[in-house]
Amino acid sequence: MSYVLQVDFPYAGPWGKAMTDAMEDLARSIAEEPRLLWKIWTENEAAGEAGGIYLFKDLASAEVYLAMHTARLKGFGIPHVNGKIFAVNETLSQIDRGPV
Repeated sequence: MSYVLQVDFPYAGPWGKAMTDAMEDLARSIAEEPRLLWKIWTENEAAGEAGGIYLFKDLASAEVYLAMHTARLKGFGIPHVNGKIFAVNETLSQIDRGPV
């Protein structure tokens, strides 16, 4: 069974291409995380929020990553990080073309 990690937090920018340029090294680092299948980066400039949706191969890896990432974001000065982990119903997700 795979697990989705949903993370969001207050973010003041940069956005769009500037975010891509600023975060490329971080994205490459995240790509090397053990048991991570993929990440979708999210940004909402109007709401002042950013985050991501991650798919992990197992619950333990999602939990370890959430703890590490929360500490990293707090080190960047982000005071509040929302993180939730969900089990994936792969059969229903496949019906709706979910990449699981």
